[in-house]
Amino acid sequence: MMRSLYISSTGLGAQQLSVEVISNNLANVSTIGFKRSRHEFQDLFYQTIKSAGTNTGITLLPVGIQIGSGVRPVTVHRTFEQGDFEPTGRQFDIAIEGEGFFQVSLPDGSIAYTRAGSFKPDNEGAVLTSEGLPLLPAIVIPPETKTINVSRSGLVSIELPGNPIPAVIGQVELARFINPSGLSSLGKNLYQPTAASGAAVVGLPGLENFGATLQGYIERSNVNIAEEMVNMIVAQRAYELNARAIQTSDEMLAVVNTLKR
Repeated sequence: MMRSLYISSTGLGAQQLSVEVISNNLANVSTIGFKRSRHEFQDLFYQTIKSAGTNTGITLLPVGIQIGSGVRPVTVHRTFEQGDFEPTGRQFDIAIEGEGFFQVSLPDGSIAYTRAGSFKPDNEGAVLTSEGLPLLPAIVIPPETKTINVSRSGLVSIELPGNPIPAVIGQVELARFINPSGLSSLGKNLYQPTAASGAAVVGLPGLENFGATLQGYIERSNVNIAEEMVNMIVAQRAYELNARAIQTSDEMLAVVNTLKR
């Protein structure tokens, strides 16, 4: 049986994964704080028919003959480049200019991390994500608040009626990881740490390599539509070529099967 059938089948599977990753990127092109994924492939083991450096009795072979076994996906990881900022003018929209994640509390008490800074207050003034998860450390806005201000260092202050002096009510803290690509995606713009990402390092915005907070902005997805479309075309053509290689191998086998002595 021709090994090309099996080699090309691995190519089909790899390019199918490529299209799936690209499709997810494009589907989330408008998702706040979304970070695109990138796939990487690796060639499989090789069958050595003739080794380079073999002594022919006259000289040493300068090159050998090795036949590859195809390709396999080795990783799909997120790239955390900064997305574009979109001004919203909303007091509860906060973007991170630089490195870092907001911390939110999950229903089971564990902590998750997100770049989506579109927050909203509940009926008691607690600052929550769009999914209703509270921001950590907790910040509660008094009902009589006139305006809210979040500085670039994450300091939250408010103006109250009859008091011209702003009152500080909380501090936004950020977390960062030595390997953010190792974070586990939970969906809903949330991540959790793994052994690969390392433990969260918590600090204040604008200090110790943490990004600054920008009130009235949200961070858009870092997906580049033009780049993803080019990648889609490349993956589609590669899939077609692998399918064509299988068809060609099948036709060659058909020819062999019709041969007569």
